[in-house]
Amino acid sequence: MESGYRLGDRLLYLRTPMLRGDDVHELQQSLGALGFDAGWVDGILGPETERALTQFQRNAGLTVDARCGPEVCAALARLGGRTESATVAGVRELERLRSSPPSLDARRVVVGHQGGLDALASSVSRLLQDAGAVVAVLNHPDASTQAREANAFEAELFIGLEMDAEPTCRVAFYETTGFRSVGGATLAALVASGLPEATGLVAGTAAGLRLPVLRETRMPAVVCILGPPTVVVERSAGLAVNLVEAVRTWVAAPVEG
Repeated sequence: MESGYRLGDRLLYLRTPMLRGDDVHELQQSLGALGFDAGWVDGILGPETERALTQFQRNAGLTVDARCGPEVCAALARLGGRTESATVAGVRELERLRSSPPSLDARRVVVGHQGGLDALASSVSRLLQDAGAVVAVLNHPDASTQAREANAFEAELFIGLEMDAEPTCRVAFYETTGFRSVGGATLAALVASGLPEATGLVAGTAAGLRLPVLRETRMPAVVCILGPPTVVVERSAGLAVNLVEAVRTWVAAPVEG
């Protein structure tokens, strides 16, 4: 139901549970394109979005009540807030990536899975730790729980692992209308190109998706969807080596170009 809302269809404000939907996404994108920091463009109306909305109302000479109704929607449309311009969140991610150290030493990384991939997750974790990273392994069936725990860990990178019954090597990163995680996109391309040749999996693909764990984490994140299970289990050591090698390449140059 929430995915069907357009900006202006309902009154938006901070509440518990937080409002979610495409209209919240439009609001975040519009505010961010105008230079107001609404945080990650995730379609979830949290404190950062409320703060940006209040700042916009104050700067636009509107009633400052932290509520997005017809008056705010009209002002956003008038000022061009629906453009595909870069958002504050996107600019911040670029700056953070460009200023990050080019090695894994002391970098905080989360490896998450929903069960059945303990051996692969442990191998990836061990190799990352050998390279100097501080690693947390999360095994939980709920993606939103994994995202919350990764955010609480203050991770700089999230690597998700999922099993598929069919032969596949798909790597997802966060992308939605008007916003993409540039760090996630770069790493996804590296992983997708490096895993298949070394492990015998089918040709890898990288794609921007709105999976909950990608949308709700606050750091570059990828989800590697691998199958079939027999191949993943038999070649978990090789998968781990090549996945970590892709991460090492990424930390040295996390932004394309």
